[in-house]
Amino acid sequence: MKQVTGIDDYIAASPAEVRPILRKIRRTIRSAAPKATEVISYRMPAFKLNGILLYFAAFKAHIGIFPPVAGDASLEKALAPFRGPKGNLKFPLDRPIPYGLISRIARLRAKQDRLRAATRRKPS
Repeated sequence: MKQVTGIDDYIAASPAEVRPILRKIRRTIRSAAPKATEVISYRMPAFKLNGILLYFAAFKAHIGIFPPVAGDASLEKALAPFRGPKGNLKFPLDRPIPYGLISRIARLRAKQDRLRAATRRKPS
């Protein structure tokens, strides 16, 4: 993939059949974390508040979501079938993409990000 400067470029450079999926993932994350900004980091689309909430990327046979999700037992259980060896998520392109789970991930990561930021700001 050529050098990209934004999520629009990333989606445009992706295979045609995966572009609608990437657009919907982007809208899903944007809706779940409306204050997050879009960035390209490690050559992947990402959403950021105080820190990176999550990355998403298209691969030959799946969509990857990074980093691993922790902190919500019911969400972790729902994501178990999609976990890769390092805990990152792989949503196969030959199955329906679970946009509802992606929304839950984004909301959880935004909440965790706000809590981390609030903890860092507290005076000692």
